[in-house]
Amino acid sequence: MKVEGACHCGYISFAAQIDPEAVRLCHCTDCQTLTGSAYRVTVPVSAESFQLRTGEPSIYLKTAESGNQRAHAFCPRCGTPIYSAAPNDTRTYGVRVGTLRQRALLPPKHQIWYRSALPWAADLRAVAHSDTQ
Repeated sequence: MKVEGACHCGYISFAAQIDPEAVRLCHCTDCQTLTGSAYRVTVPVSAESFQLRTGEPSIYLKTAESGNQRAHAFCPRCGTPIYSAAPNDTRTYGVRVGTLRQRALLPPKHQIWYRSALPWAADLRAVAHSDTQ
């Protein structure tokens, strides 16, 4: 599936080819902290199919609980997370689904680090809601 994405301010834009069946949701505490939310939704993208169209992301190097490092790319202007990759091996990018125009068509197919999932994040249907602010 061809997708297009951008950061919030539009400085960074990109296109890629993805497999919609590979979308996953990560509940690890690092993803919770780095997103400021309950989880992160990501889809893998091969380096060959990832095309950075505009801008140049800033990189934050994170060390995980395992000791492995991940390079997290984000917009230097608005702070939007764009992708992560192994710092010395960028054959695959973990693109942030929230940056994609087609995000409504990309429900997660698998959840990882579920042991860290916040108990209230599993089912939000009963939480009061409004269509706008």
